[in-house]
Amino acid sequence: MAALDSSAINPLLTPYKMGKFNLSHRVVLAPLTRQRSYNNVPQPHAVLYYSQRTTRGGLLIAEATGVSDTAQGYPHTPGIWTKEQVEAWKPIVDAVHAKGGIFFCQIWHVGRVSDSSYQPNGEAPISSTDKPLTPQIRSNGIDVAQFTPPRRLKTEEIPLIVNDFRLAARNAIEAGFDGVEIHGAHGYLLEQFMKDKVNDRTDKYGGSLENRCRFPLEVVEAVVNEVGAERVGIRLSPYAEYAESGDSNPEALGLYMVNALNKYGILYCHMVEPRMKTVGEKVECPHSLVPMRKAFNGTFIVAGGYDREDGIKAIAEHRADLVAYGRWFLANPDLPKRFALNAPLNKYNRQTFYIPDPVIGYTDYPFLE
Repeated sequence: MAALDSSAINPLLTPYKMGKFNLSHRVVLAPLTRQRSYNNVPQPHAVLYYSQRTTRGGLLIAEATGVSDTAQGYPHTPGIWTKEQVEAWKPIVDAVHAKGGIFFCQIWHVGRVSDSSYQPNGEAPISSTDKPLTPQIRSNGIDVAQFTPPRRLKTEEIPLIVNDFRLAARNAIEAGFDGVEIHGAHGYLLEQFMKDKVNDRTDKYGGSLENRCRFPLEVVEAVVNEVGAERVGIRLSPYAEYAESGDSNPEALGLYMVNALNKYGILYCHMVEPRMKTVGEKVECPHSLVPMRKAFNGTFIVAGGYDREDGIKAIAEHRADLVAYGRWFLANPDLPKRFALNAPLNKYNRQTFYIPDPVIGYTDYPFLE
């Protein structure tokens, strides 16, 4: 147990060079949807939220940010497709940079995880398929989300969505972000194409593994061409089954993707542990991300159910370069410091994860005395 002795060097708190970025530690703020961006515009209260969680040389990944007016599926989530949104992000990014942090913007499109009330002119959400999602219990465990049956994207429309991601990446850099993370996880649009339990297409974007991964890789290529590979990461969850997006061979999917990503030379791959089948549910699991970790040439970030001890082991055993923390970082704005001291952690309050309050459950978690 020497690795966990607070006097020994904690591997989570050792420096790491990620491309041109010099990280002072390996504790990453995971992208966390907070639903406090009214009318899809980031708000001034996010300045405090993100700067509270910033350390010099620490990596933060912003909450999932919509690439277009068709990308939304939740109330009060931010976007980055309008000039107003770009301008609203600038002071938030500036605050993180003022404290020496490195800030990436996660860009997403929810696809069929939406309903017509979030869509322009009340249209149907778009997806790889026209198969509807069954109603899902929301993360608060009480409310039930209903989804409008999606419209299957036509083959010739797909380049338009690729272009939305490209423009969103350009906008993120204009807003001052250090880079972008393409959201290819958790049952959203890119995963609706990748996974064979959802994708039932018969065109060049369906059928074989290569065809199902074509659209996500076109997004990667477009974003890399726009902002440079050294500013691009991606999040993947091959083993997860969020929003009924499962795959019959997740390991093959994960390996195919990381090998394909190597051709673009992107900065990092951020992958969700197989034990996280659905939100907040950790299960014992024989599968491992190690084959993907070994195959990928860039920085490998892991996420999903990690505590301090798990994170230390993942770095010490070379299963990851960096570890992303969600709920614990939300509840402990000074998480790296607490990990350094092995100090007790604030408990998180799940009831306030997604309320629209600008303070409660957002910027009111206490720091260590």
